[in-house]
Amino acid sequence: MNNFEELQSDWKNQSKIEPTEQGFQNLLTALREIKNKQRVSNVILSITVIILIGFFFYISGYNNQQVILGISFMIGSLLVRMLLEIWSMRKLNKMNTLSNRADFRNELIGYYTDRKFVHFLWTPLILLTYVSGFLILLPLFKATLSTGFYTYIIVSSIMLLIFFSIFITKQIIQEMKKLERIQQG
Repeated sequence: MNNFEELQSDWKNQSKIEPTEQGFQNLLTALREIKNKQRVSNVILSITVIILIGFFFYISGYNNQQVILGISFMIGSLLVRMLLEIWSMRKLNKMNTLSNRADFRNELIGYYTDRKFVHFLWTPLILLTYVSGFLILLPLFKATLSTGFYTYIIVSSIMLLIFFSIFITKQIIQEMKKLERIQQG
Protein backbone atom coordinates (compact mmCIF):
# COMPACT_ATOMS: atom_id res chain seq x y z
CA MET A 1 0.00 0.00 0.00
CA ASN A 2 2.95 2.29 0.65
CA ASN A 3 3.96 2.29 -3.05
CA PHE A 4 0.50 3.40 -4.08
CA GLU A 5 0.54 6.30 -1.63
CA GLU A 6 3.97 7.39 -2.88
CA LEU A 7 2.81 7.18 -6.48
CA GLN A 8 -0.32 9.15 -5.65
CA SER A 9 1.70 11.78 -3.83
CA ASP A 10 4.14 12.09 -6.73
CA TRP A 11 1.26 12.43 -9.18
CA LYS A 12 -0.42 15.17 -7.12
CA ASN A 13 2.84 17.08 -6.70
CA GLN A 14 3.94 17.01 -10.33
CA SER A 15 4.32 20.36 -11.98
CA LYS A 16 1.64 21.47 -14.38
CA ILE A 17 2.67 22.12 -17.95
CA GLU A 18 1.33 25.46 -19.06
CA PRO A 19 1.12 26.48 -22.69
CA THR A 20 3.76 29.01 -23.67
CA GLU A 21 3.53 31.96 -26.00
CA GLN A 22 6.18 30.31 -28.20
CA GLY A 23 4.15 27.10 -28.36
CA PHE A 24 1.04 29.08 -29.29
CA GLN A 25 2.94 30.95 -32.01
CA ASN A 26 4.27 27.63 -33.37
CA LEU A 27 0.69 26.34 -33.47
CA LEU A 28 -0.53 29.40 -35.37
CA THR A 29 2.41 29.11 -37.80
CA ALA A 30 1.58 25.45 -38.45
CA LEU A 31 -2.08 26.32 -39.08
CA ARG A 32 -1.06 29.12 -41.49
CA GLU A 33 1.19 26.68 -43.38
CA ILE A 34 -1.71 24.25 -43.76
CA LYS A 35 -3.98 27.07 -45.03
CA ASN A 36 -1.33 28.20 -47.52
CA LYS A 37 -0.86 24.68 -48.86
CA GLN A 38 -4.62 24.37 -49.31
CA ARG A 39 -4.68 27.67 -51.22
CA VAL A 40 -1.82 26.55 -53.47
CA SER A 41 -3.61 23.24 -54.09
CA ASN A 42 -6.75 25.10 -55.15
CA VAL A 43 -4.78 27.36 -57.51
CA ILE A 44 -3.17 24.32 -59.15
CA LEU A 45 -6.51 22.52 -59.39
CA SER A 46 -8.14 25.66 -60.87
CA ILE A 47 -5.43 25.95 -63.51
CA THR A 48 -5.90 22.27 -64.39
CA VAL A 49 -9.68 22.76 -64.72
CA ILE A 50 -9.11 25.77 -67.01
CA ILE A 51 -6.67 23.75 -69.15
CA LEU A 52 -9.16 20.87 -69.42
CA ILE A 53 -11.96 23.25 -70.40
CA GLY A 54 -9.69 24.88 -72.97
CA PHE A 55 -8.71 21.46 -74.32
CA PHE A 56 -12.39 20.47 -74.50
CA PHE A 57 -13.23 23.48 -76.68
CA TYR A 58 -9.98 23.25 -78.67
CA ILE A 59 -10.84 19.73 -79.85
CA SER A 60 -14.55 20.57 -80.23
CA GLY A 61 -15.34 17.94 -77.60
CA TYR A 62 -18.94 19.05 -77.36
CA ASN A 63 -19.55 17.08 -80.58
CA ASN A 64 -18.66 13.74 -78.97
CA GLN A 65 -20.46 12.13 -76.02
CA GLN A 66 -17.39 10.10 -75.05
CA VAL A 67 -15.28 13.26 -74.79
CA ILE A 68 -18.00 14.99 -72.77
CA LEU A 69 -18.15 12.03 -70.36
CA GLY A 70 -14.37 11.71 -69.97
CA ILE A 71 -13.74 15.45 -69.52
CA SER A 72 -16.73 15.69 -67.16
CA PHE A 73 -15.26 12.98 -64.92
CA MET A 74 -11.90 14.73 -64.91
CA ILE A 75 -13.23 18.24 -64.28
CA GLY A 76 -15.87 17.01 -61.83
CA SER A 77 -13.30 15.19 -59.72
CA LEU A 78 -11.09 18.29 -59.58
CA LEU A 79 -14.04 20.49 -58.64
CA VAL A 80 -15.02 18.11 -55.82
CA ARG A 81 -11.45 18.27 -54.49
CA MET A 82 -11.50 22.07 -54.70
CA LEU A 83 -14.78 22.18 -52.76
CA LEU A 84 -13.35 19.89 -50.10
CA GLU A 85 -10.32 22.16 -49.73
CA ILE A 86 -12.52 25.27 -49.52
CA TRP A 87 -14.67 23.54 -46.89
CA SER A 88 -11.51 22.62 -44.92
CA MET A 89 -10.16 26.17 -45.14
CA ARG A 90 -13.46 27.58 -43.89
CA LYS A 91 -13.46 25.16 -40.99
CA LEU A 92 -9.88 26.15 -40.17
CA ASN A 93 -10.76 29.86 -40.41
CA LYS A 94 -13.74 29.42 -38.07
CA MET A 95 -11.54 28.02 -35.31
CA ASN A 96 -11.35 30.37 -32.38
CA THR A 97 -7.69 30.57 -31.40
CA LEU A 98 -8.67 32.74 -28.44
CA SER A 99 -11.00 30.15 -26.90
CA ASN A 100 -9.84 28.10 -23.94
CA ARG A 101 -7.29 25.40 -24.52
CA ALA A 102 -9.74 22.48 -24.24
CA ASP A 103 -12.25 23.95 -26.71
CA PHE A 104 -9.55 24.87 -29.20
CA ARG A 105 -8.00 21.40 -28.88
CA ASN A 106 -11.42 19.81 -29.53
CA GLU A 107 -11.82 21.96 -32.65
CA LEU A 108 -8.38 20.82 -33.82
CA ILE A 109 -9.26 17.18 -33.20
CA GLY A 110 -12.46 17.64 -35.24
CA TYR A 111 -10.50 19.29 -38.04
CA TYR A 112 -7.87 16.53 -37.91
CA THR A 113 -10.58 13.85 -38.11
CA ASP A 114 -12.18 15.61 -41.10
CA ARG A 115 -8.83 15.87 -42.91
CA LYS A 116 -8.22 12.14 -42.41
CA PHE A 117 -11.62 11.51 -43.98
CA VAL A 118 -10.72 13.77 -46.93
CA HIS A 119 -7.30 12.23 -47.42
CA PHE A 120 -8.08 8.58 -46.94
CA LEU A 121 -11.56 8.33 -48.48
CA TRP A 122 -12.15 11.25 -50.82
CA THR A 123 -8.66 11.60 -52.31
CA PRO A 124 -8.50 7.99 -53.62
CA LEU A 125 -12.06 8.25 -54.98
CA ILE A 126 -11.27 11.55 -56.68
CA LEU A 127 -8.06 10.16 -58.16
CA LEU A 128 -9.89 7.07 -59.46
CA THR A 129 -12.62 9.24 -61.00
CA TYR A 130 -10.02 11.45 -62.68
CA VAL A 131 -8.14 8.42 -64.07
CA SER A 132 -11.44 6.88 -65.22
CA GLY A 133 -12.21 10.05 -67.18
CA PHE A 134 -8.79 9.89 -68.79
CA LEU A 135 -9.23 6.20 -69.64
CA ILE A 136 -12.55 7.03 -71.32
CA LEU A 137 -10.64 9.42 -73.60
CA LEU A 138 -7.86 6.97 -74.54
CA PRO A 139 -9.75 5.17 -77.36
CA LEU A 140 -10.38 8.56 -78.98
CA PHE A 141 -6.72 9.49 -78.66
CA LYS A 142 -5.73 6.17 -80.23
CA ALA A 143 -8.11 6.69 -83.14
CA THR A 144 -7.08 10.28 -83.86
CA LEU A 145 -3.39 10.52 -82.95
CA SER A 146 -0.28 9.01 -84.44
CA THR A 147 1.05 5.85 -82.80
CA GLY A 148 4.12 7.67 -81.52
CA PHE A 149 2.15 10.51 -79.93
CA TYR A 150 -0.40 8.08 -78.47
CA THR A 151 2.46 6.06 -76.93
CA TYR A 152 3.94 9.30 -75.59
CA ILE A 153 0.59 10.16 -73.94
CA ILE A 154 0.35 6.70 -72.35
CA VAL A 155 3.92 6.69 -71.02
CA SER A 156 3.86 10.30 -69.81
CA SER A 157 0.45 9.80 -68.18
CA ILE A 158 1.66 6.76 -66.27
CA MET A 159 4.77 8.63 -65.16
CA LEU A 160 2.70 11.67 -64.11
CA LEU A 161 0.25 9.45 -62.24
CA ILE A 162 3.12 7.81 -60.33
CA PHE A 163 4.79 11.18 -59.65
CA PHE A 164 1.60 12.86 -58.47
CA SER A 165 0.58 9.85 -56.39
CA ILE A 166 3.93 9.96 -54.60
CA PHE A 167 3.68 13.75 -54.24
CA ILE A 168 0.12 13.59 -52.89
CA THR A 169 1.07 10.78 -50.49
CA LYS A 170 4.02 12.79 -49.15
CA GLN A 171 1.84 15.87 -48.72
CA ILE A 172 -0.79 13.85 -46.87
CA ILE A 173 1.83 12.30 -44.59
CA GLN A 174 3.33 15.74 -43.85
CA GLU A 175 -0.08 17.25 -43.09
CA MET A 176 -1.09 14.31 -40.90
CA LYS A 177 2.17 14.57 -38.92
CA LYS A 178 1.71 18.30 -38.51
CA LEU A 179 -1.90 17.92 -37.41
CA GLU A 180 -0.94 15.12 -35.04
CA ARG A 181 1.75 17.32 -33.46
CA ILE A 182 -0.74 20.17 -33.13
CA GLN A 183 -3.30 17.82 -31.63
CA GLN A 184 -0.82 16.49 -29.06
CA GLY A 185 0.69 19.89 -28.26
